[in-house]
Formats: sequence, structure tokens, C-alpha cells
Amino acid sequence: MNKKVFCMKFTLEDVRSRTYKARDAWWTVFLVDPLAGRLVVAVANRTSITPNQITWGAFLLGLGSAGCFLTADPIWLAAGAVLYHLSFVLDCMDGKIARLKGTGTVLGGWLDYVFDRIRVFGCALALMWGQYQATGQDLYLLLGIGIVFLDMLRYVDALQVTKVRRQMRRTIRMAYEAAAPAGSRSPARSPLRDDPDLDLDTNSDSQEDYVRTAEAVDLQVEFHSRYAWYIPFRAWLRAHRVRTHLVSGIEFQMAVFIIGPLLATLSSAMIIAVTIGAAIPLLAFEAAIMYKLWLSSRDFTRALAEIRGTRPPHMAGA
Repeated sequence: MNKKVFCMKFTLEDVRSRTYKARDAWWTVFLVDPLAGRLVVAVANRTSITPNQITWGAFLLGLGSAGCFLTADPIWLAAGAVLYHLSFVLDCMDGKIARLKGTGTVLGGWLDYVFDRIRVFGCALALMWGQYQATGQDLYLLLGIGIVFLDMLRYVDALQVTKVRRQMRRTIRMAYEAAAPAGSRSPARSPLRDDPDLDLDTNSDSQEDYVRTAEAVDLQVEFHSRYAWYIPFRAWLRAHRVRTHLVSGIEFQMAVFIIGPLLATLSSAMIIAVTIGAAIPLLAFEAAIMYKLWLSSRDFTRALAEIRGTRPPHMAGA
């Protein structure tokens, strides 16, 4: 008797609803996801390619991009830029397929992160060393070091900021639970308001901290009171799935490894201009995140003091 094999057919809507992040970098939202989403549908439905295999493919394309950059030839620089973008498209696909099929692994997440860092390091070294060899300008060597430093700074900072925000929210929740009446299993009211800066994936199981009620604790009161214009701007970005961190590590990489090499076909000096031009807003947004986190910590201190029936340290004696 013949056996029939039935394969689940995924649609583009499945990919969008089950794998897209609630908020992502604007480069990814507008320039990568439209292509990556359609490729995911084709790969998931017609092949048995695994997420780890795609991760390796992205890594090899990244190495190919570095090889092109090393030549310092304008045509090869443009080819390297194209390869880097394709590498990033594949890099976005592996996670989507893993979430879509439920085949993600710890090893896959580790490979993805490590290969990303190696790709940035290799492309930065190749691009700037190639330009140094072609021009003899020491500035390119400094820029190469700066690119690697900023890339690591951004990722380490992002992890730590998220960790601090989560910790503040956990502390608020625990304080409410401790203050709840004896025998009560939960606080009398929902303790926390949605924090748009955590950028959780749509399929995250950590949404229990996210409530949207008028009486919830808001850890961004001070920031919003000072910058009211930010609220409608943020709402517009969220409606389009775009993070408010408009120049993140992703945009910085794309500027350095795609826009810069493409413009270098006109003048090699454009690599310097684009790299510095992308670094400045990246650092500015990082500073803004630190400032916003500081204001949130003040809201956190006040909220915690209210829950515990004490006064914040900076209000003592007021």
C-alpha cells in the first residue's frame, strides 16, 4: 500500500504572525523582512534545509563579503556590499524558520550570535585593511578598531539594559505580591504597564509582565512628562513595527558594510564619511537610552517606595 506524505504548508501570513518581532530595526522591517519572509515560505514548504544550515550559509556569505572588501577595488566593494546584505537576509531567515517549525536549538542560537560577531570583525578588518593598503592612511586602521568596539558596545549594552529593565519590573511585581493581603494569590491591581523598550518577540512567553491598565505602574512617567512629543512618535513607529532606537547596531553595520562600500565606487573617502557619520548617531542613541534608563530608575524608586509605604531616598526630608 502506498504511503502518502502530508506536509504542512506555511503561508506568508503564518511567517508574519509567528516569526516577526513585535518591533525591529527599521532596516530589517523595510529592507529585509519583505524578502526574507517570502524566502522563508519557499524554504519551509519545499526543502528540508535546517536553521543551522542557513546560519552557516549566512556566515559563508559574510566571509565572501570580507574577501571582496579586502581587494579595495570599487567593483568588488559593491559586490561585497551585495553579499553582506544577502548574508543578513539569511541571518534573519534562520530564526524565522526555527520559530515557524519549532526547530530552534540552544546550539543554533549560540552559532547565530558568534557568527554575527565574527562576520562583523572579519568585514571590518578586511574593509579597513584593504583601504589602508590602497591609500596608506592610518585613519582606516583606527576606524576598523572603532567599528569592532562599537558593535560589541551596542550588543553588550543592549543585554545589560534589558536585564536592568526586567529586574526593575520583577522587583515591582514581588513588592506588590509581598504587600498583598494574607491569603491573596495576587496583588489587588495589575502592577506593571507595557514597556515598549524591551522589544519582546511576538512569540515570547515572557508577556506575563505586560499589562495595559490605567492603574498600572508606569516606569516611564518622568520621561514622558519631559518629552510629551515622543509618545505620538513612538506610537507611529510601533504601528509600523519599528523600534524607537533608530540607529542601532544593525543600522550601523548596514551603513558601514553596505552604504559605505557602494558610495566608495564614487570616492574611497566616502567609507570614512559614512563610518563616522553612522557612529555619531549610534552613540547619540546609546546616550539617550542611558538617560531614559536613569529616568526610569527614578520612577522605579518612587513606585517601590509607594508600594512599601516609604519615601524615596532623594525625597527624604522634603
